[in-house]
Amino acid sequence: MKRIVVLGAAESGAGAAVLAKVKGFDVFVSDMSKIKDKYKKLLDSYGIVWEEEHHTEDLILNADEIIKSPGIPENAPMIVKVKEKNIPIISEIEFAGRYTTAKMICITGSNGKTTTTSLIYHILKQAGYNVGLAGNIGRSLALQVAEEHYDYYVIELSSFQLDNMYDFKADIAVLMNITPDHLDRYNFEMQNYVDSKMRITRNQTENDAFIFWNDDPIVAAELKKYNIKARLYPFSEFKSTDAIAYTEDREFVIETPTPFNMEQEELALRGKHNLYNSLAAGITADIAGVTKEQIRKGLSSFTGVEHRLENAGRVRGIDFINDSKATNVNACWYALESMKQPTVLILGGKDKGNDYSEILDLVREKCIGLVFLGVDNSKLHAAFDGLGLPIVDVLNMKDCVSECYKMARPGACVLLSPCCASFDLFKNMEDRGEQFKECVRNL
Repeated sequence: MKRIVVLGAAESGAGAAVLAKVKGFDVFVSDMSKIKDKYKKLLDSYGIVWEEEHHTEDLILNADEIIKSPGIPENAPMIVKVKEKNIPIISEIEFAGRYTTAKMICITGSNGKTTTTSLIYHILKQAGYNVGLAGNIGRSLALQVAEEHYDYYVIELSSFQLDNMYDFKADIAVLMNITPDHLDRYNFEMQNYVDSKMRITRNQTENDAFIFWNDDPIVAAELKKYNIKARLYPFSEFKSTDAIAYTEDREFVIETPTPFNMEQEELALRGKHNLYNSLAAGITADIAGVTKEQIRKGLSSFTGVEHRLENAGRVRGIDFINDSKATNVNACWYALESMKQPTVLILGGKDKGNDYSEILDLVREKCIGLVFLGVDNSKLHAAFDGLGLPIVDVLNMKDCVSECYKMARPGACVLLSPCCASFDLFKNMEDRGEQFKECVRNL
């Protein structure tokens, strides 16, 4: 019996273990951290052997194949030992793809992928499609393949998930953009990160579709290096020679495969970044055969994504916006670009090799103060102290919101758009956003 070892037992790893068990493999799960109770219960219900807070080498290095959770870096000691033994390492997505014939709609990009993924799922679900939501959001793809049956999966893919995918193929691939992110995981080499994102096109054929933002300079340069066989669907903010979807005269236009248009004012999502998300989602739904009426209905009824420019409340005339998902500089740029009020900006966390020069002009134009929320804010001070804005350093969310409230005034906005990962002070990005909202409610 082939032996599958799963490293990491959160959503991805636990789901992969269940699918492996269902398919008749000898399965063992190992996690260097403590496993959450809900995942222990899931593994136990399938009779899967697991360990936590350590790795037992003898039980891991006898595997025929390793399924690695995306959060585990390539230089982790156990991964190094696995590679020395030449044991194949794959991702949960790669493994799940072997056991389903469902159409795969896959979305990646440095920014916008969660909103675009959620919007595509919303349109297809509302149109009556038998569709699952998976990847970085939703439930594990592998677990859904094991326990459900869907005709379509809409999957958000991070660069980490793409790294260990080899035979998996996207029927529809969507690439939003590529800007510096996670460089700490890629030896601080931008090209390594770019190469990971471009894997979204891997194994595509003439029968597949590749949707991408035509105005992204990195994507444009990379396309010249690749012989992409899939049908190309470039989109742009404005009409151009290449773009098949764009805006013109305040209309949202898709030229192919089925011509479609609607007034921009009818779109549920506002802001330039959300225009790109809506264009990508509209093209995807069009390719998937959703009717014009249902595309229009979906694009106009979507309510947005939690922790992405989410309204966290208004206190004495001050608006609070939760953009905790903005874990890179480009995401913060789009958030600031959409601000119409004087803004107190919250920055900070675990730096991933950020270059803050990209947002300096917008901070100078839009911001009335900065609050740095992080263990080490030295890089932020080096980037922003010269602007002459009021700056406060804090080490917890309660103090952060309190200082922002003092700094703001009626008619202003407090924007949590940190540019950084959350792991220095919070469990994750969601925890950071939830604490922000709770502190705002307690003002």
